Amino acid sequence: MYNGKSVELKSTLTCPNCGYSKDEIMPTDACQFFYECEKCKTVLRPKQGDCCVYCSYGTVKCPPIQAGDNCC
Repeated sequence: MYNGKSVELKSTLTCPNCGYSKDEIMPTDACQFFYECEKCKTVLRPKQGDCCVYCSYGTVKCPPIQAGDNCC
């Protein structure tokens, strides 16, 4: 539950550089602005207009966005 709404905490991040994917558990108390790909070591940053790497490269948006709130 996040702010009284049920949200998914698992998202699969996919690196746009090499295509490597990994399941991650999203934080509920902070946005994740950087993520380093385990395979190619590219540091992912949110795309313009997105609040975090999960909103840009994940299969599931971050918990605040899922709950209908602003992210960070």
